[in-house]
Amino acid sequence: MPHTPADPSLIDSPVAVRRLLTTLALVTLGNSGMYVVAVVLPAVQAEFGVGRADASLPYTLMMVCLGIGGLFTGKLADRYGITPVLRVGALAVTGGFIWAAYSGSIWTFGLAHGLLLGMLGSSSTFAPLLADTALWWNKRRGMAVAIAASGNYVAGTVWPPLVQWGIETIGWRQTYVILGVVCGTGIFLLANLMRQRPPLVVTAPVSAGEVAPDTSRPFGLHPNHAMALLCVAGVGCCVAMSMPHGFIAGDLVFKAIQPQ
Repeated sequence: MPHTPADPSLIDSPVAVRRLLTTLALVTLGNSGMYVVAVVLPAVQAEFGVGRADASLPYTLMMVCLGIGGLFTGKLADRYGITPVLRVGALAVTGGFIWAAYSGSIWTFGLAHGLLLGMLGSSSTFAPLLADTALWWNKRRGMAVAIAASGNYVAGTVWPPLVQWGIETIGWRQTYVILGVVCGTGIFLLANLMRQRPPLVVTAPVSAGEVAPDTSRPFGLHPNHAMALLCVAGVGCCVAMSMPHGFIAGDLVFKAIQPQ
């Protein structure tokens, strides 16, 4: 039954492999928005007649809302399972791209990326899926989580050239509509393959004379304190990693829109 935890014998099994491949596809589809927004930036900036700082607003909103949304989508996945969360994310991805495609200003364009594509769309297809993957693997857990997370970078490889071709062929607005339908439909269909609950975590028995570890206090801290520190570490890591890329991409975009 979908609401019954899977049998622990399925850990590290071919079922886990199939689920991992499905997760990789879901992350690739759901994280498309954070990469294509940089591709459409020159066209959007020129059409709305805004400056360089205003044109970067949608990306900023999306990344901030993605981080915030991950806290809530993860909690919902723990309570209701990953499939309902993915279905909501699918609707958000479709709605976000279509809303952005029909936006009349940089502000509505930015809200579409922040509220729908970031807070509900991408957040549903990243952190909850990584947590779910970790529960299906034991011997190769680190590799499995890394493969699932790599879907984010697969998205950065696959979608930008396709979107660039679409912009040059049919325009950025029509490209956004098609992208929303394709990614949203793909996420919704693949979500049906994720209905099985992950196996319950079983604690190894403690032999005589040993003291059982206190799993209620990760790193010896209160769970909320540990979560806060992990959030700070995640933000620090991503800011340090993304700043060079952001400056380089912004400089290239700025030069591309300048008259020759």
